[in-house]
Amino acid sequence: MTSNFIQQIAIMAPPFLLAITFHEFSHGYVAWRLGDPTAHNAGRLTMNPLKHLDPIGVLAFIIMKIGWAKPVPVNAAYFKNPVKDMMWVAIAGPASNLLLALVSAIAIKLLVLSESFMPQAILWPLVNMVAISIWFNLVLAFFNLIPIPPLDGSRILTGLLPAGAAMFFHKIERFGFIILLGLFYLGIIPKLIMPITNFAHSLIAG
Repeated sequence: MTSNFIQQIAIMAPPFLLAITFHEFSHGYVAWRLGDPTAHNAGRLTMNPLKHLDPIGVLAFIIMKIGWAKPVPVNAAYFKNPVKDMMWVAIAGPASNLLLALVSAIAIKLLVLSESFMPQAILWPLVNMVAISIWFNLVLAFFNLIPIPPLDGSRILTGLLPAGAAMFFHKIERFGFIILLGLFYLGIIPKLIMPITNFAHSLIAG
């Protein structure tokens, strides 16, 4: 590995770990507030990234600069209204990433303001790290909002559909991963999320 590659990974790793950890923690926290202790009992209701890392997701991050975490376990049987409550659990993940993107946008402006008294060797790696945090969190949020199983958007859509339509939509869940792979292969996923990601980035980051 070259020193440039190692430096790149070192700058990208903290925002990546924070984004996926907060995403999964948020799912588990909302589920816990709605009565499901599954994530808590599994030791997943934590901001410790080691509890959420998926080996293949980490490998994908190192190779492709994009990755994922282990999904937090959720048991809808604990919910008073399983379909609606699962929808709120699903919303929590993308919402957490949008919040992190906003916080990162504020942080980068504060860092730029501190340029006159912070050493450049510290300032600009931090600026790059926070800039990556904005972009990565936006991509993660909008990607997960795509209404295809097993993404969060499918759970959100299920909660909004009438019961009959929701049951029909639920039946295609077993084909969701294949559908996603096909859409990635055809380049449709980037075409779906990049325009809105770029627009959101321009709004919050300038």
